[in-house]
This record gives sequence, C-alpha cells and structure tokens, in this order.
Amino acid sequence: MPLPADVKTDIADLYADYGSSIDDDLERWPDFFIDDAYYRVVARENYDRGLPMSTLMCRGRGMLIDRVAAIRETMVYIPRHVRHLITDVRILEVGAQIRARANFAIYESPADASSHLLAVGRYYDEIDTQNGRLRFAEKICVYDGNLVAGSFVYPL
Repeated sequence: MPLPADVKTDIADLYADYGSSIDDDLERWPDFFIDDAYYRVVARENYDRGLPMSTLMCRGRGMLIDRVAAIRETMVYIPRHVRHLITDVRILEVGAQIRARANFAIYESPADASSHLLAVGRYYDEIDTQNGRLRFAEKICVYDGNLVAGSFVYPL
C-alpha cells in the first residue's frame, strides 16, 4: 500500500536536516535522536558478517552529546568541513516505528588539503514517530570498504 506523500516528504526532510546539522551546526545533531537511541558506525564487512566490532558506537543521546563536546573541546584534529549527500531514501516498513534506509556519500575538506571523498555507504534506521516528531531510535551507518581516507571526526 502506498504511503501518503507527506510521510515520504517528512522522512526525506529528516534525512536532509540530519546531514545539514552535521555539516553546519553540529550541536543540533543529538536532537535528531530519542533519549535511548542507538548509533553505530561500522565497516560493511563487519556488518555483513554480523560482527559486533564498530568504529564508533553510542548508546543514548547523552553519549551523542558527549561526542559533540569531545569534537568541540578535547579532540585535536586538522580543521575541516564536511558535506553529507544523502540519497535514495527508502521506507521499508511502517509500524510502531518506521524502518528506512538511505545511501550516503560524505566529502571532507581539510584546511590544509584538497577535498576528498571520506566515506560512502548506507544508513539503516529505525525512526520514532511519537510526540508528532520524527527522530532516530536507531541509526546504523555502514561504510563500504574497510578503510577510510583519513579519520572519522564528525558523525556519519
């Protein structure tokens, strides 16, 4: 059964706003998650094999807030800008939560180097719909390949 156009639009807007928050206003990033959210960044091989090893994993919005604080206040890294391109958003299931997936490509522009592709992959998400607001209950960021060109500073 086709979904109403406004649901598709709301989900597409969620993904667009998510990427924009990381690119332009990182302090807003945790607001895209419910309090007990699960966020995981994992290589495609580990994901496909069901292995638990993750590049980054946060349980709960508090850990996401701590991640932003670490990036802003304690981590030492070359200043950079990132740009998220999120495409091919698909709604897989609508129930108590919405299961969706989308492809991503993330470009990075370090202050001292040329822009380059940092990561490409797919998001596997569970989206909470309570309180009339769409937020991620679970976001699994699966990057293709096992190596990235540099380091993950910002969230995927």
